[in-house]
Amino acid sequence: MVCDKCVIVLSVSSIDGPVIWRMLTYPPTRRALLVGCGLQMFQQLSGINTIMYYSATILQMSGVRDDRLAIWLAGLTTLTNFLFTLLGVWLVERVGRRKLTLGSILGTCLSLSLLAVGFLMSAQHSPPVTFHPLDPDISNSTCSKYQLCEPCMLDPRCGFCYRENGSTLLASSCVPVNKSSTEHAAWGRCSNSTLMRDKTYWAYNYCPTSFSWLVLLGLVLYLAAFAPGMGPMPWTINSEIYPLWARSTGNACAAGVNWTFNILVSLTFLHLAQYLTYYGAFFLYSSLALLGFAFIYGCLPETKARRLEEIEALFENKLCSCGASDSDEGRQVEYIRVKGSNYHLSDNDASDVD
Repeated sequence: MVCDKCVIVLSVSSIDGPVIWRMLTYPPTRRALLVGCGLQMFQQLSGINTIMYYSATILQMSGVRDDRLAIWLAGLTTLTNFLFTLLGVWLVERVGRRKLTLGSILGTCLSLSLLAVGFLMSAQHSPPVTFHPLDPDISNSTCSKYQLCEPCMLDPRCGFCYRENGSTLLASSCVPVNKSSTEHAAWGRCSNSTLMRDKTYWAYNYCPTSFSWLVLLGLVLYLAAFAPGMGPMPWTINSEIYPLWARSTGNACAAGVNWTFNILVSLTFLHLAQYLTYYGAFFLYSSLALLGFAFIYGCLPETKARRLEEIEALFENKLCSCGASDSDEGRQVEYIRVKGSNYHLSDNDASDVD
């Protein structure tokens, strides 16, 4: 008779079909696959590759006028990502996978909110259009109807032309963009470099603002929070939660989910920024990160210092009870593996005790 402390792990070798089918029909591996794929999904839905791919563009959107400065500041965010990834290597065995991932995605959520607030403050203090030049080619131009820089900037057909005198904007206008190049307006004083006198600027995808520093701070804090946990942990955890027979397939499925949502988030960012506004897009990412925090808190068990058999046993219960296993850390459990469909334990089976 088996003691109460023993956990019976039934072999799935008798299940026919491809490995993915065996994973889906065997409850522990099915739950592990959902957790692994969920981690990869929320890694992308928290907007990491939007930040990495569009960091210079985001800084320009925040009001950084100089293209070279925007690129150098984007390099600063990349350096932050590198340094804090090294911090994650040091923390993972000291803090544990679960706590590190939870802290990381919570910090990601808060920094995305800060990033959104930076854009929101810029929108609320959007400079007004004070000069309405007549369009020589098009009557009733859509651009001439805008009264603020913010809606003008969100319209891909328009740009903001203005003069600057210290911190004061003069003769600001919303005019059509040149169809062949967004570097200049279609006509008027911002239509070419010769006509643009000293302190006259053309802004295609941003509004002049004093809140650019808030967006830069949000970017740096975002990568400082993301890099140690949500960056490497989905890959680390996926390498640990599957039994040997399902490991390659489980990792392949999780990687496929990662790249699918990578493409989805990357291709939709500029459209989200146009239709939801810049701050709306980042508030959306922040909300998705908060949803990811709830998922990880409820479903991700701690796998630090666990044997393979122990990890498989963590997924024996219902999916959302996995996260409650932290208190069991260090628990010693004996395992008896029942081979095939033989459910009767004989004396000979005792030799299979781990």
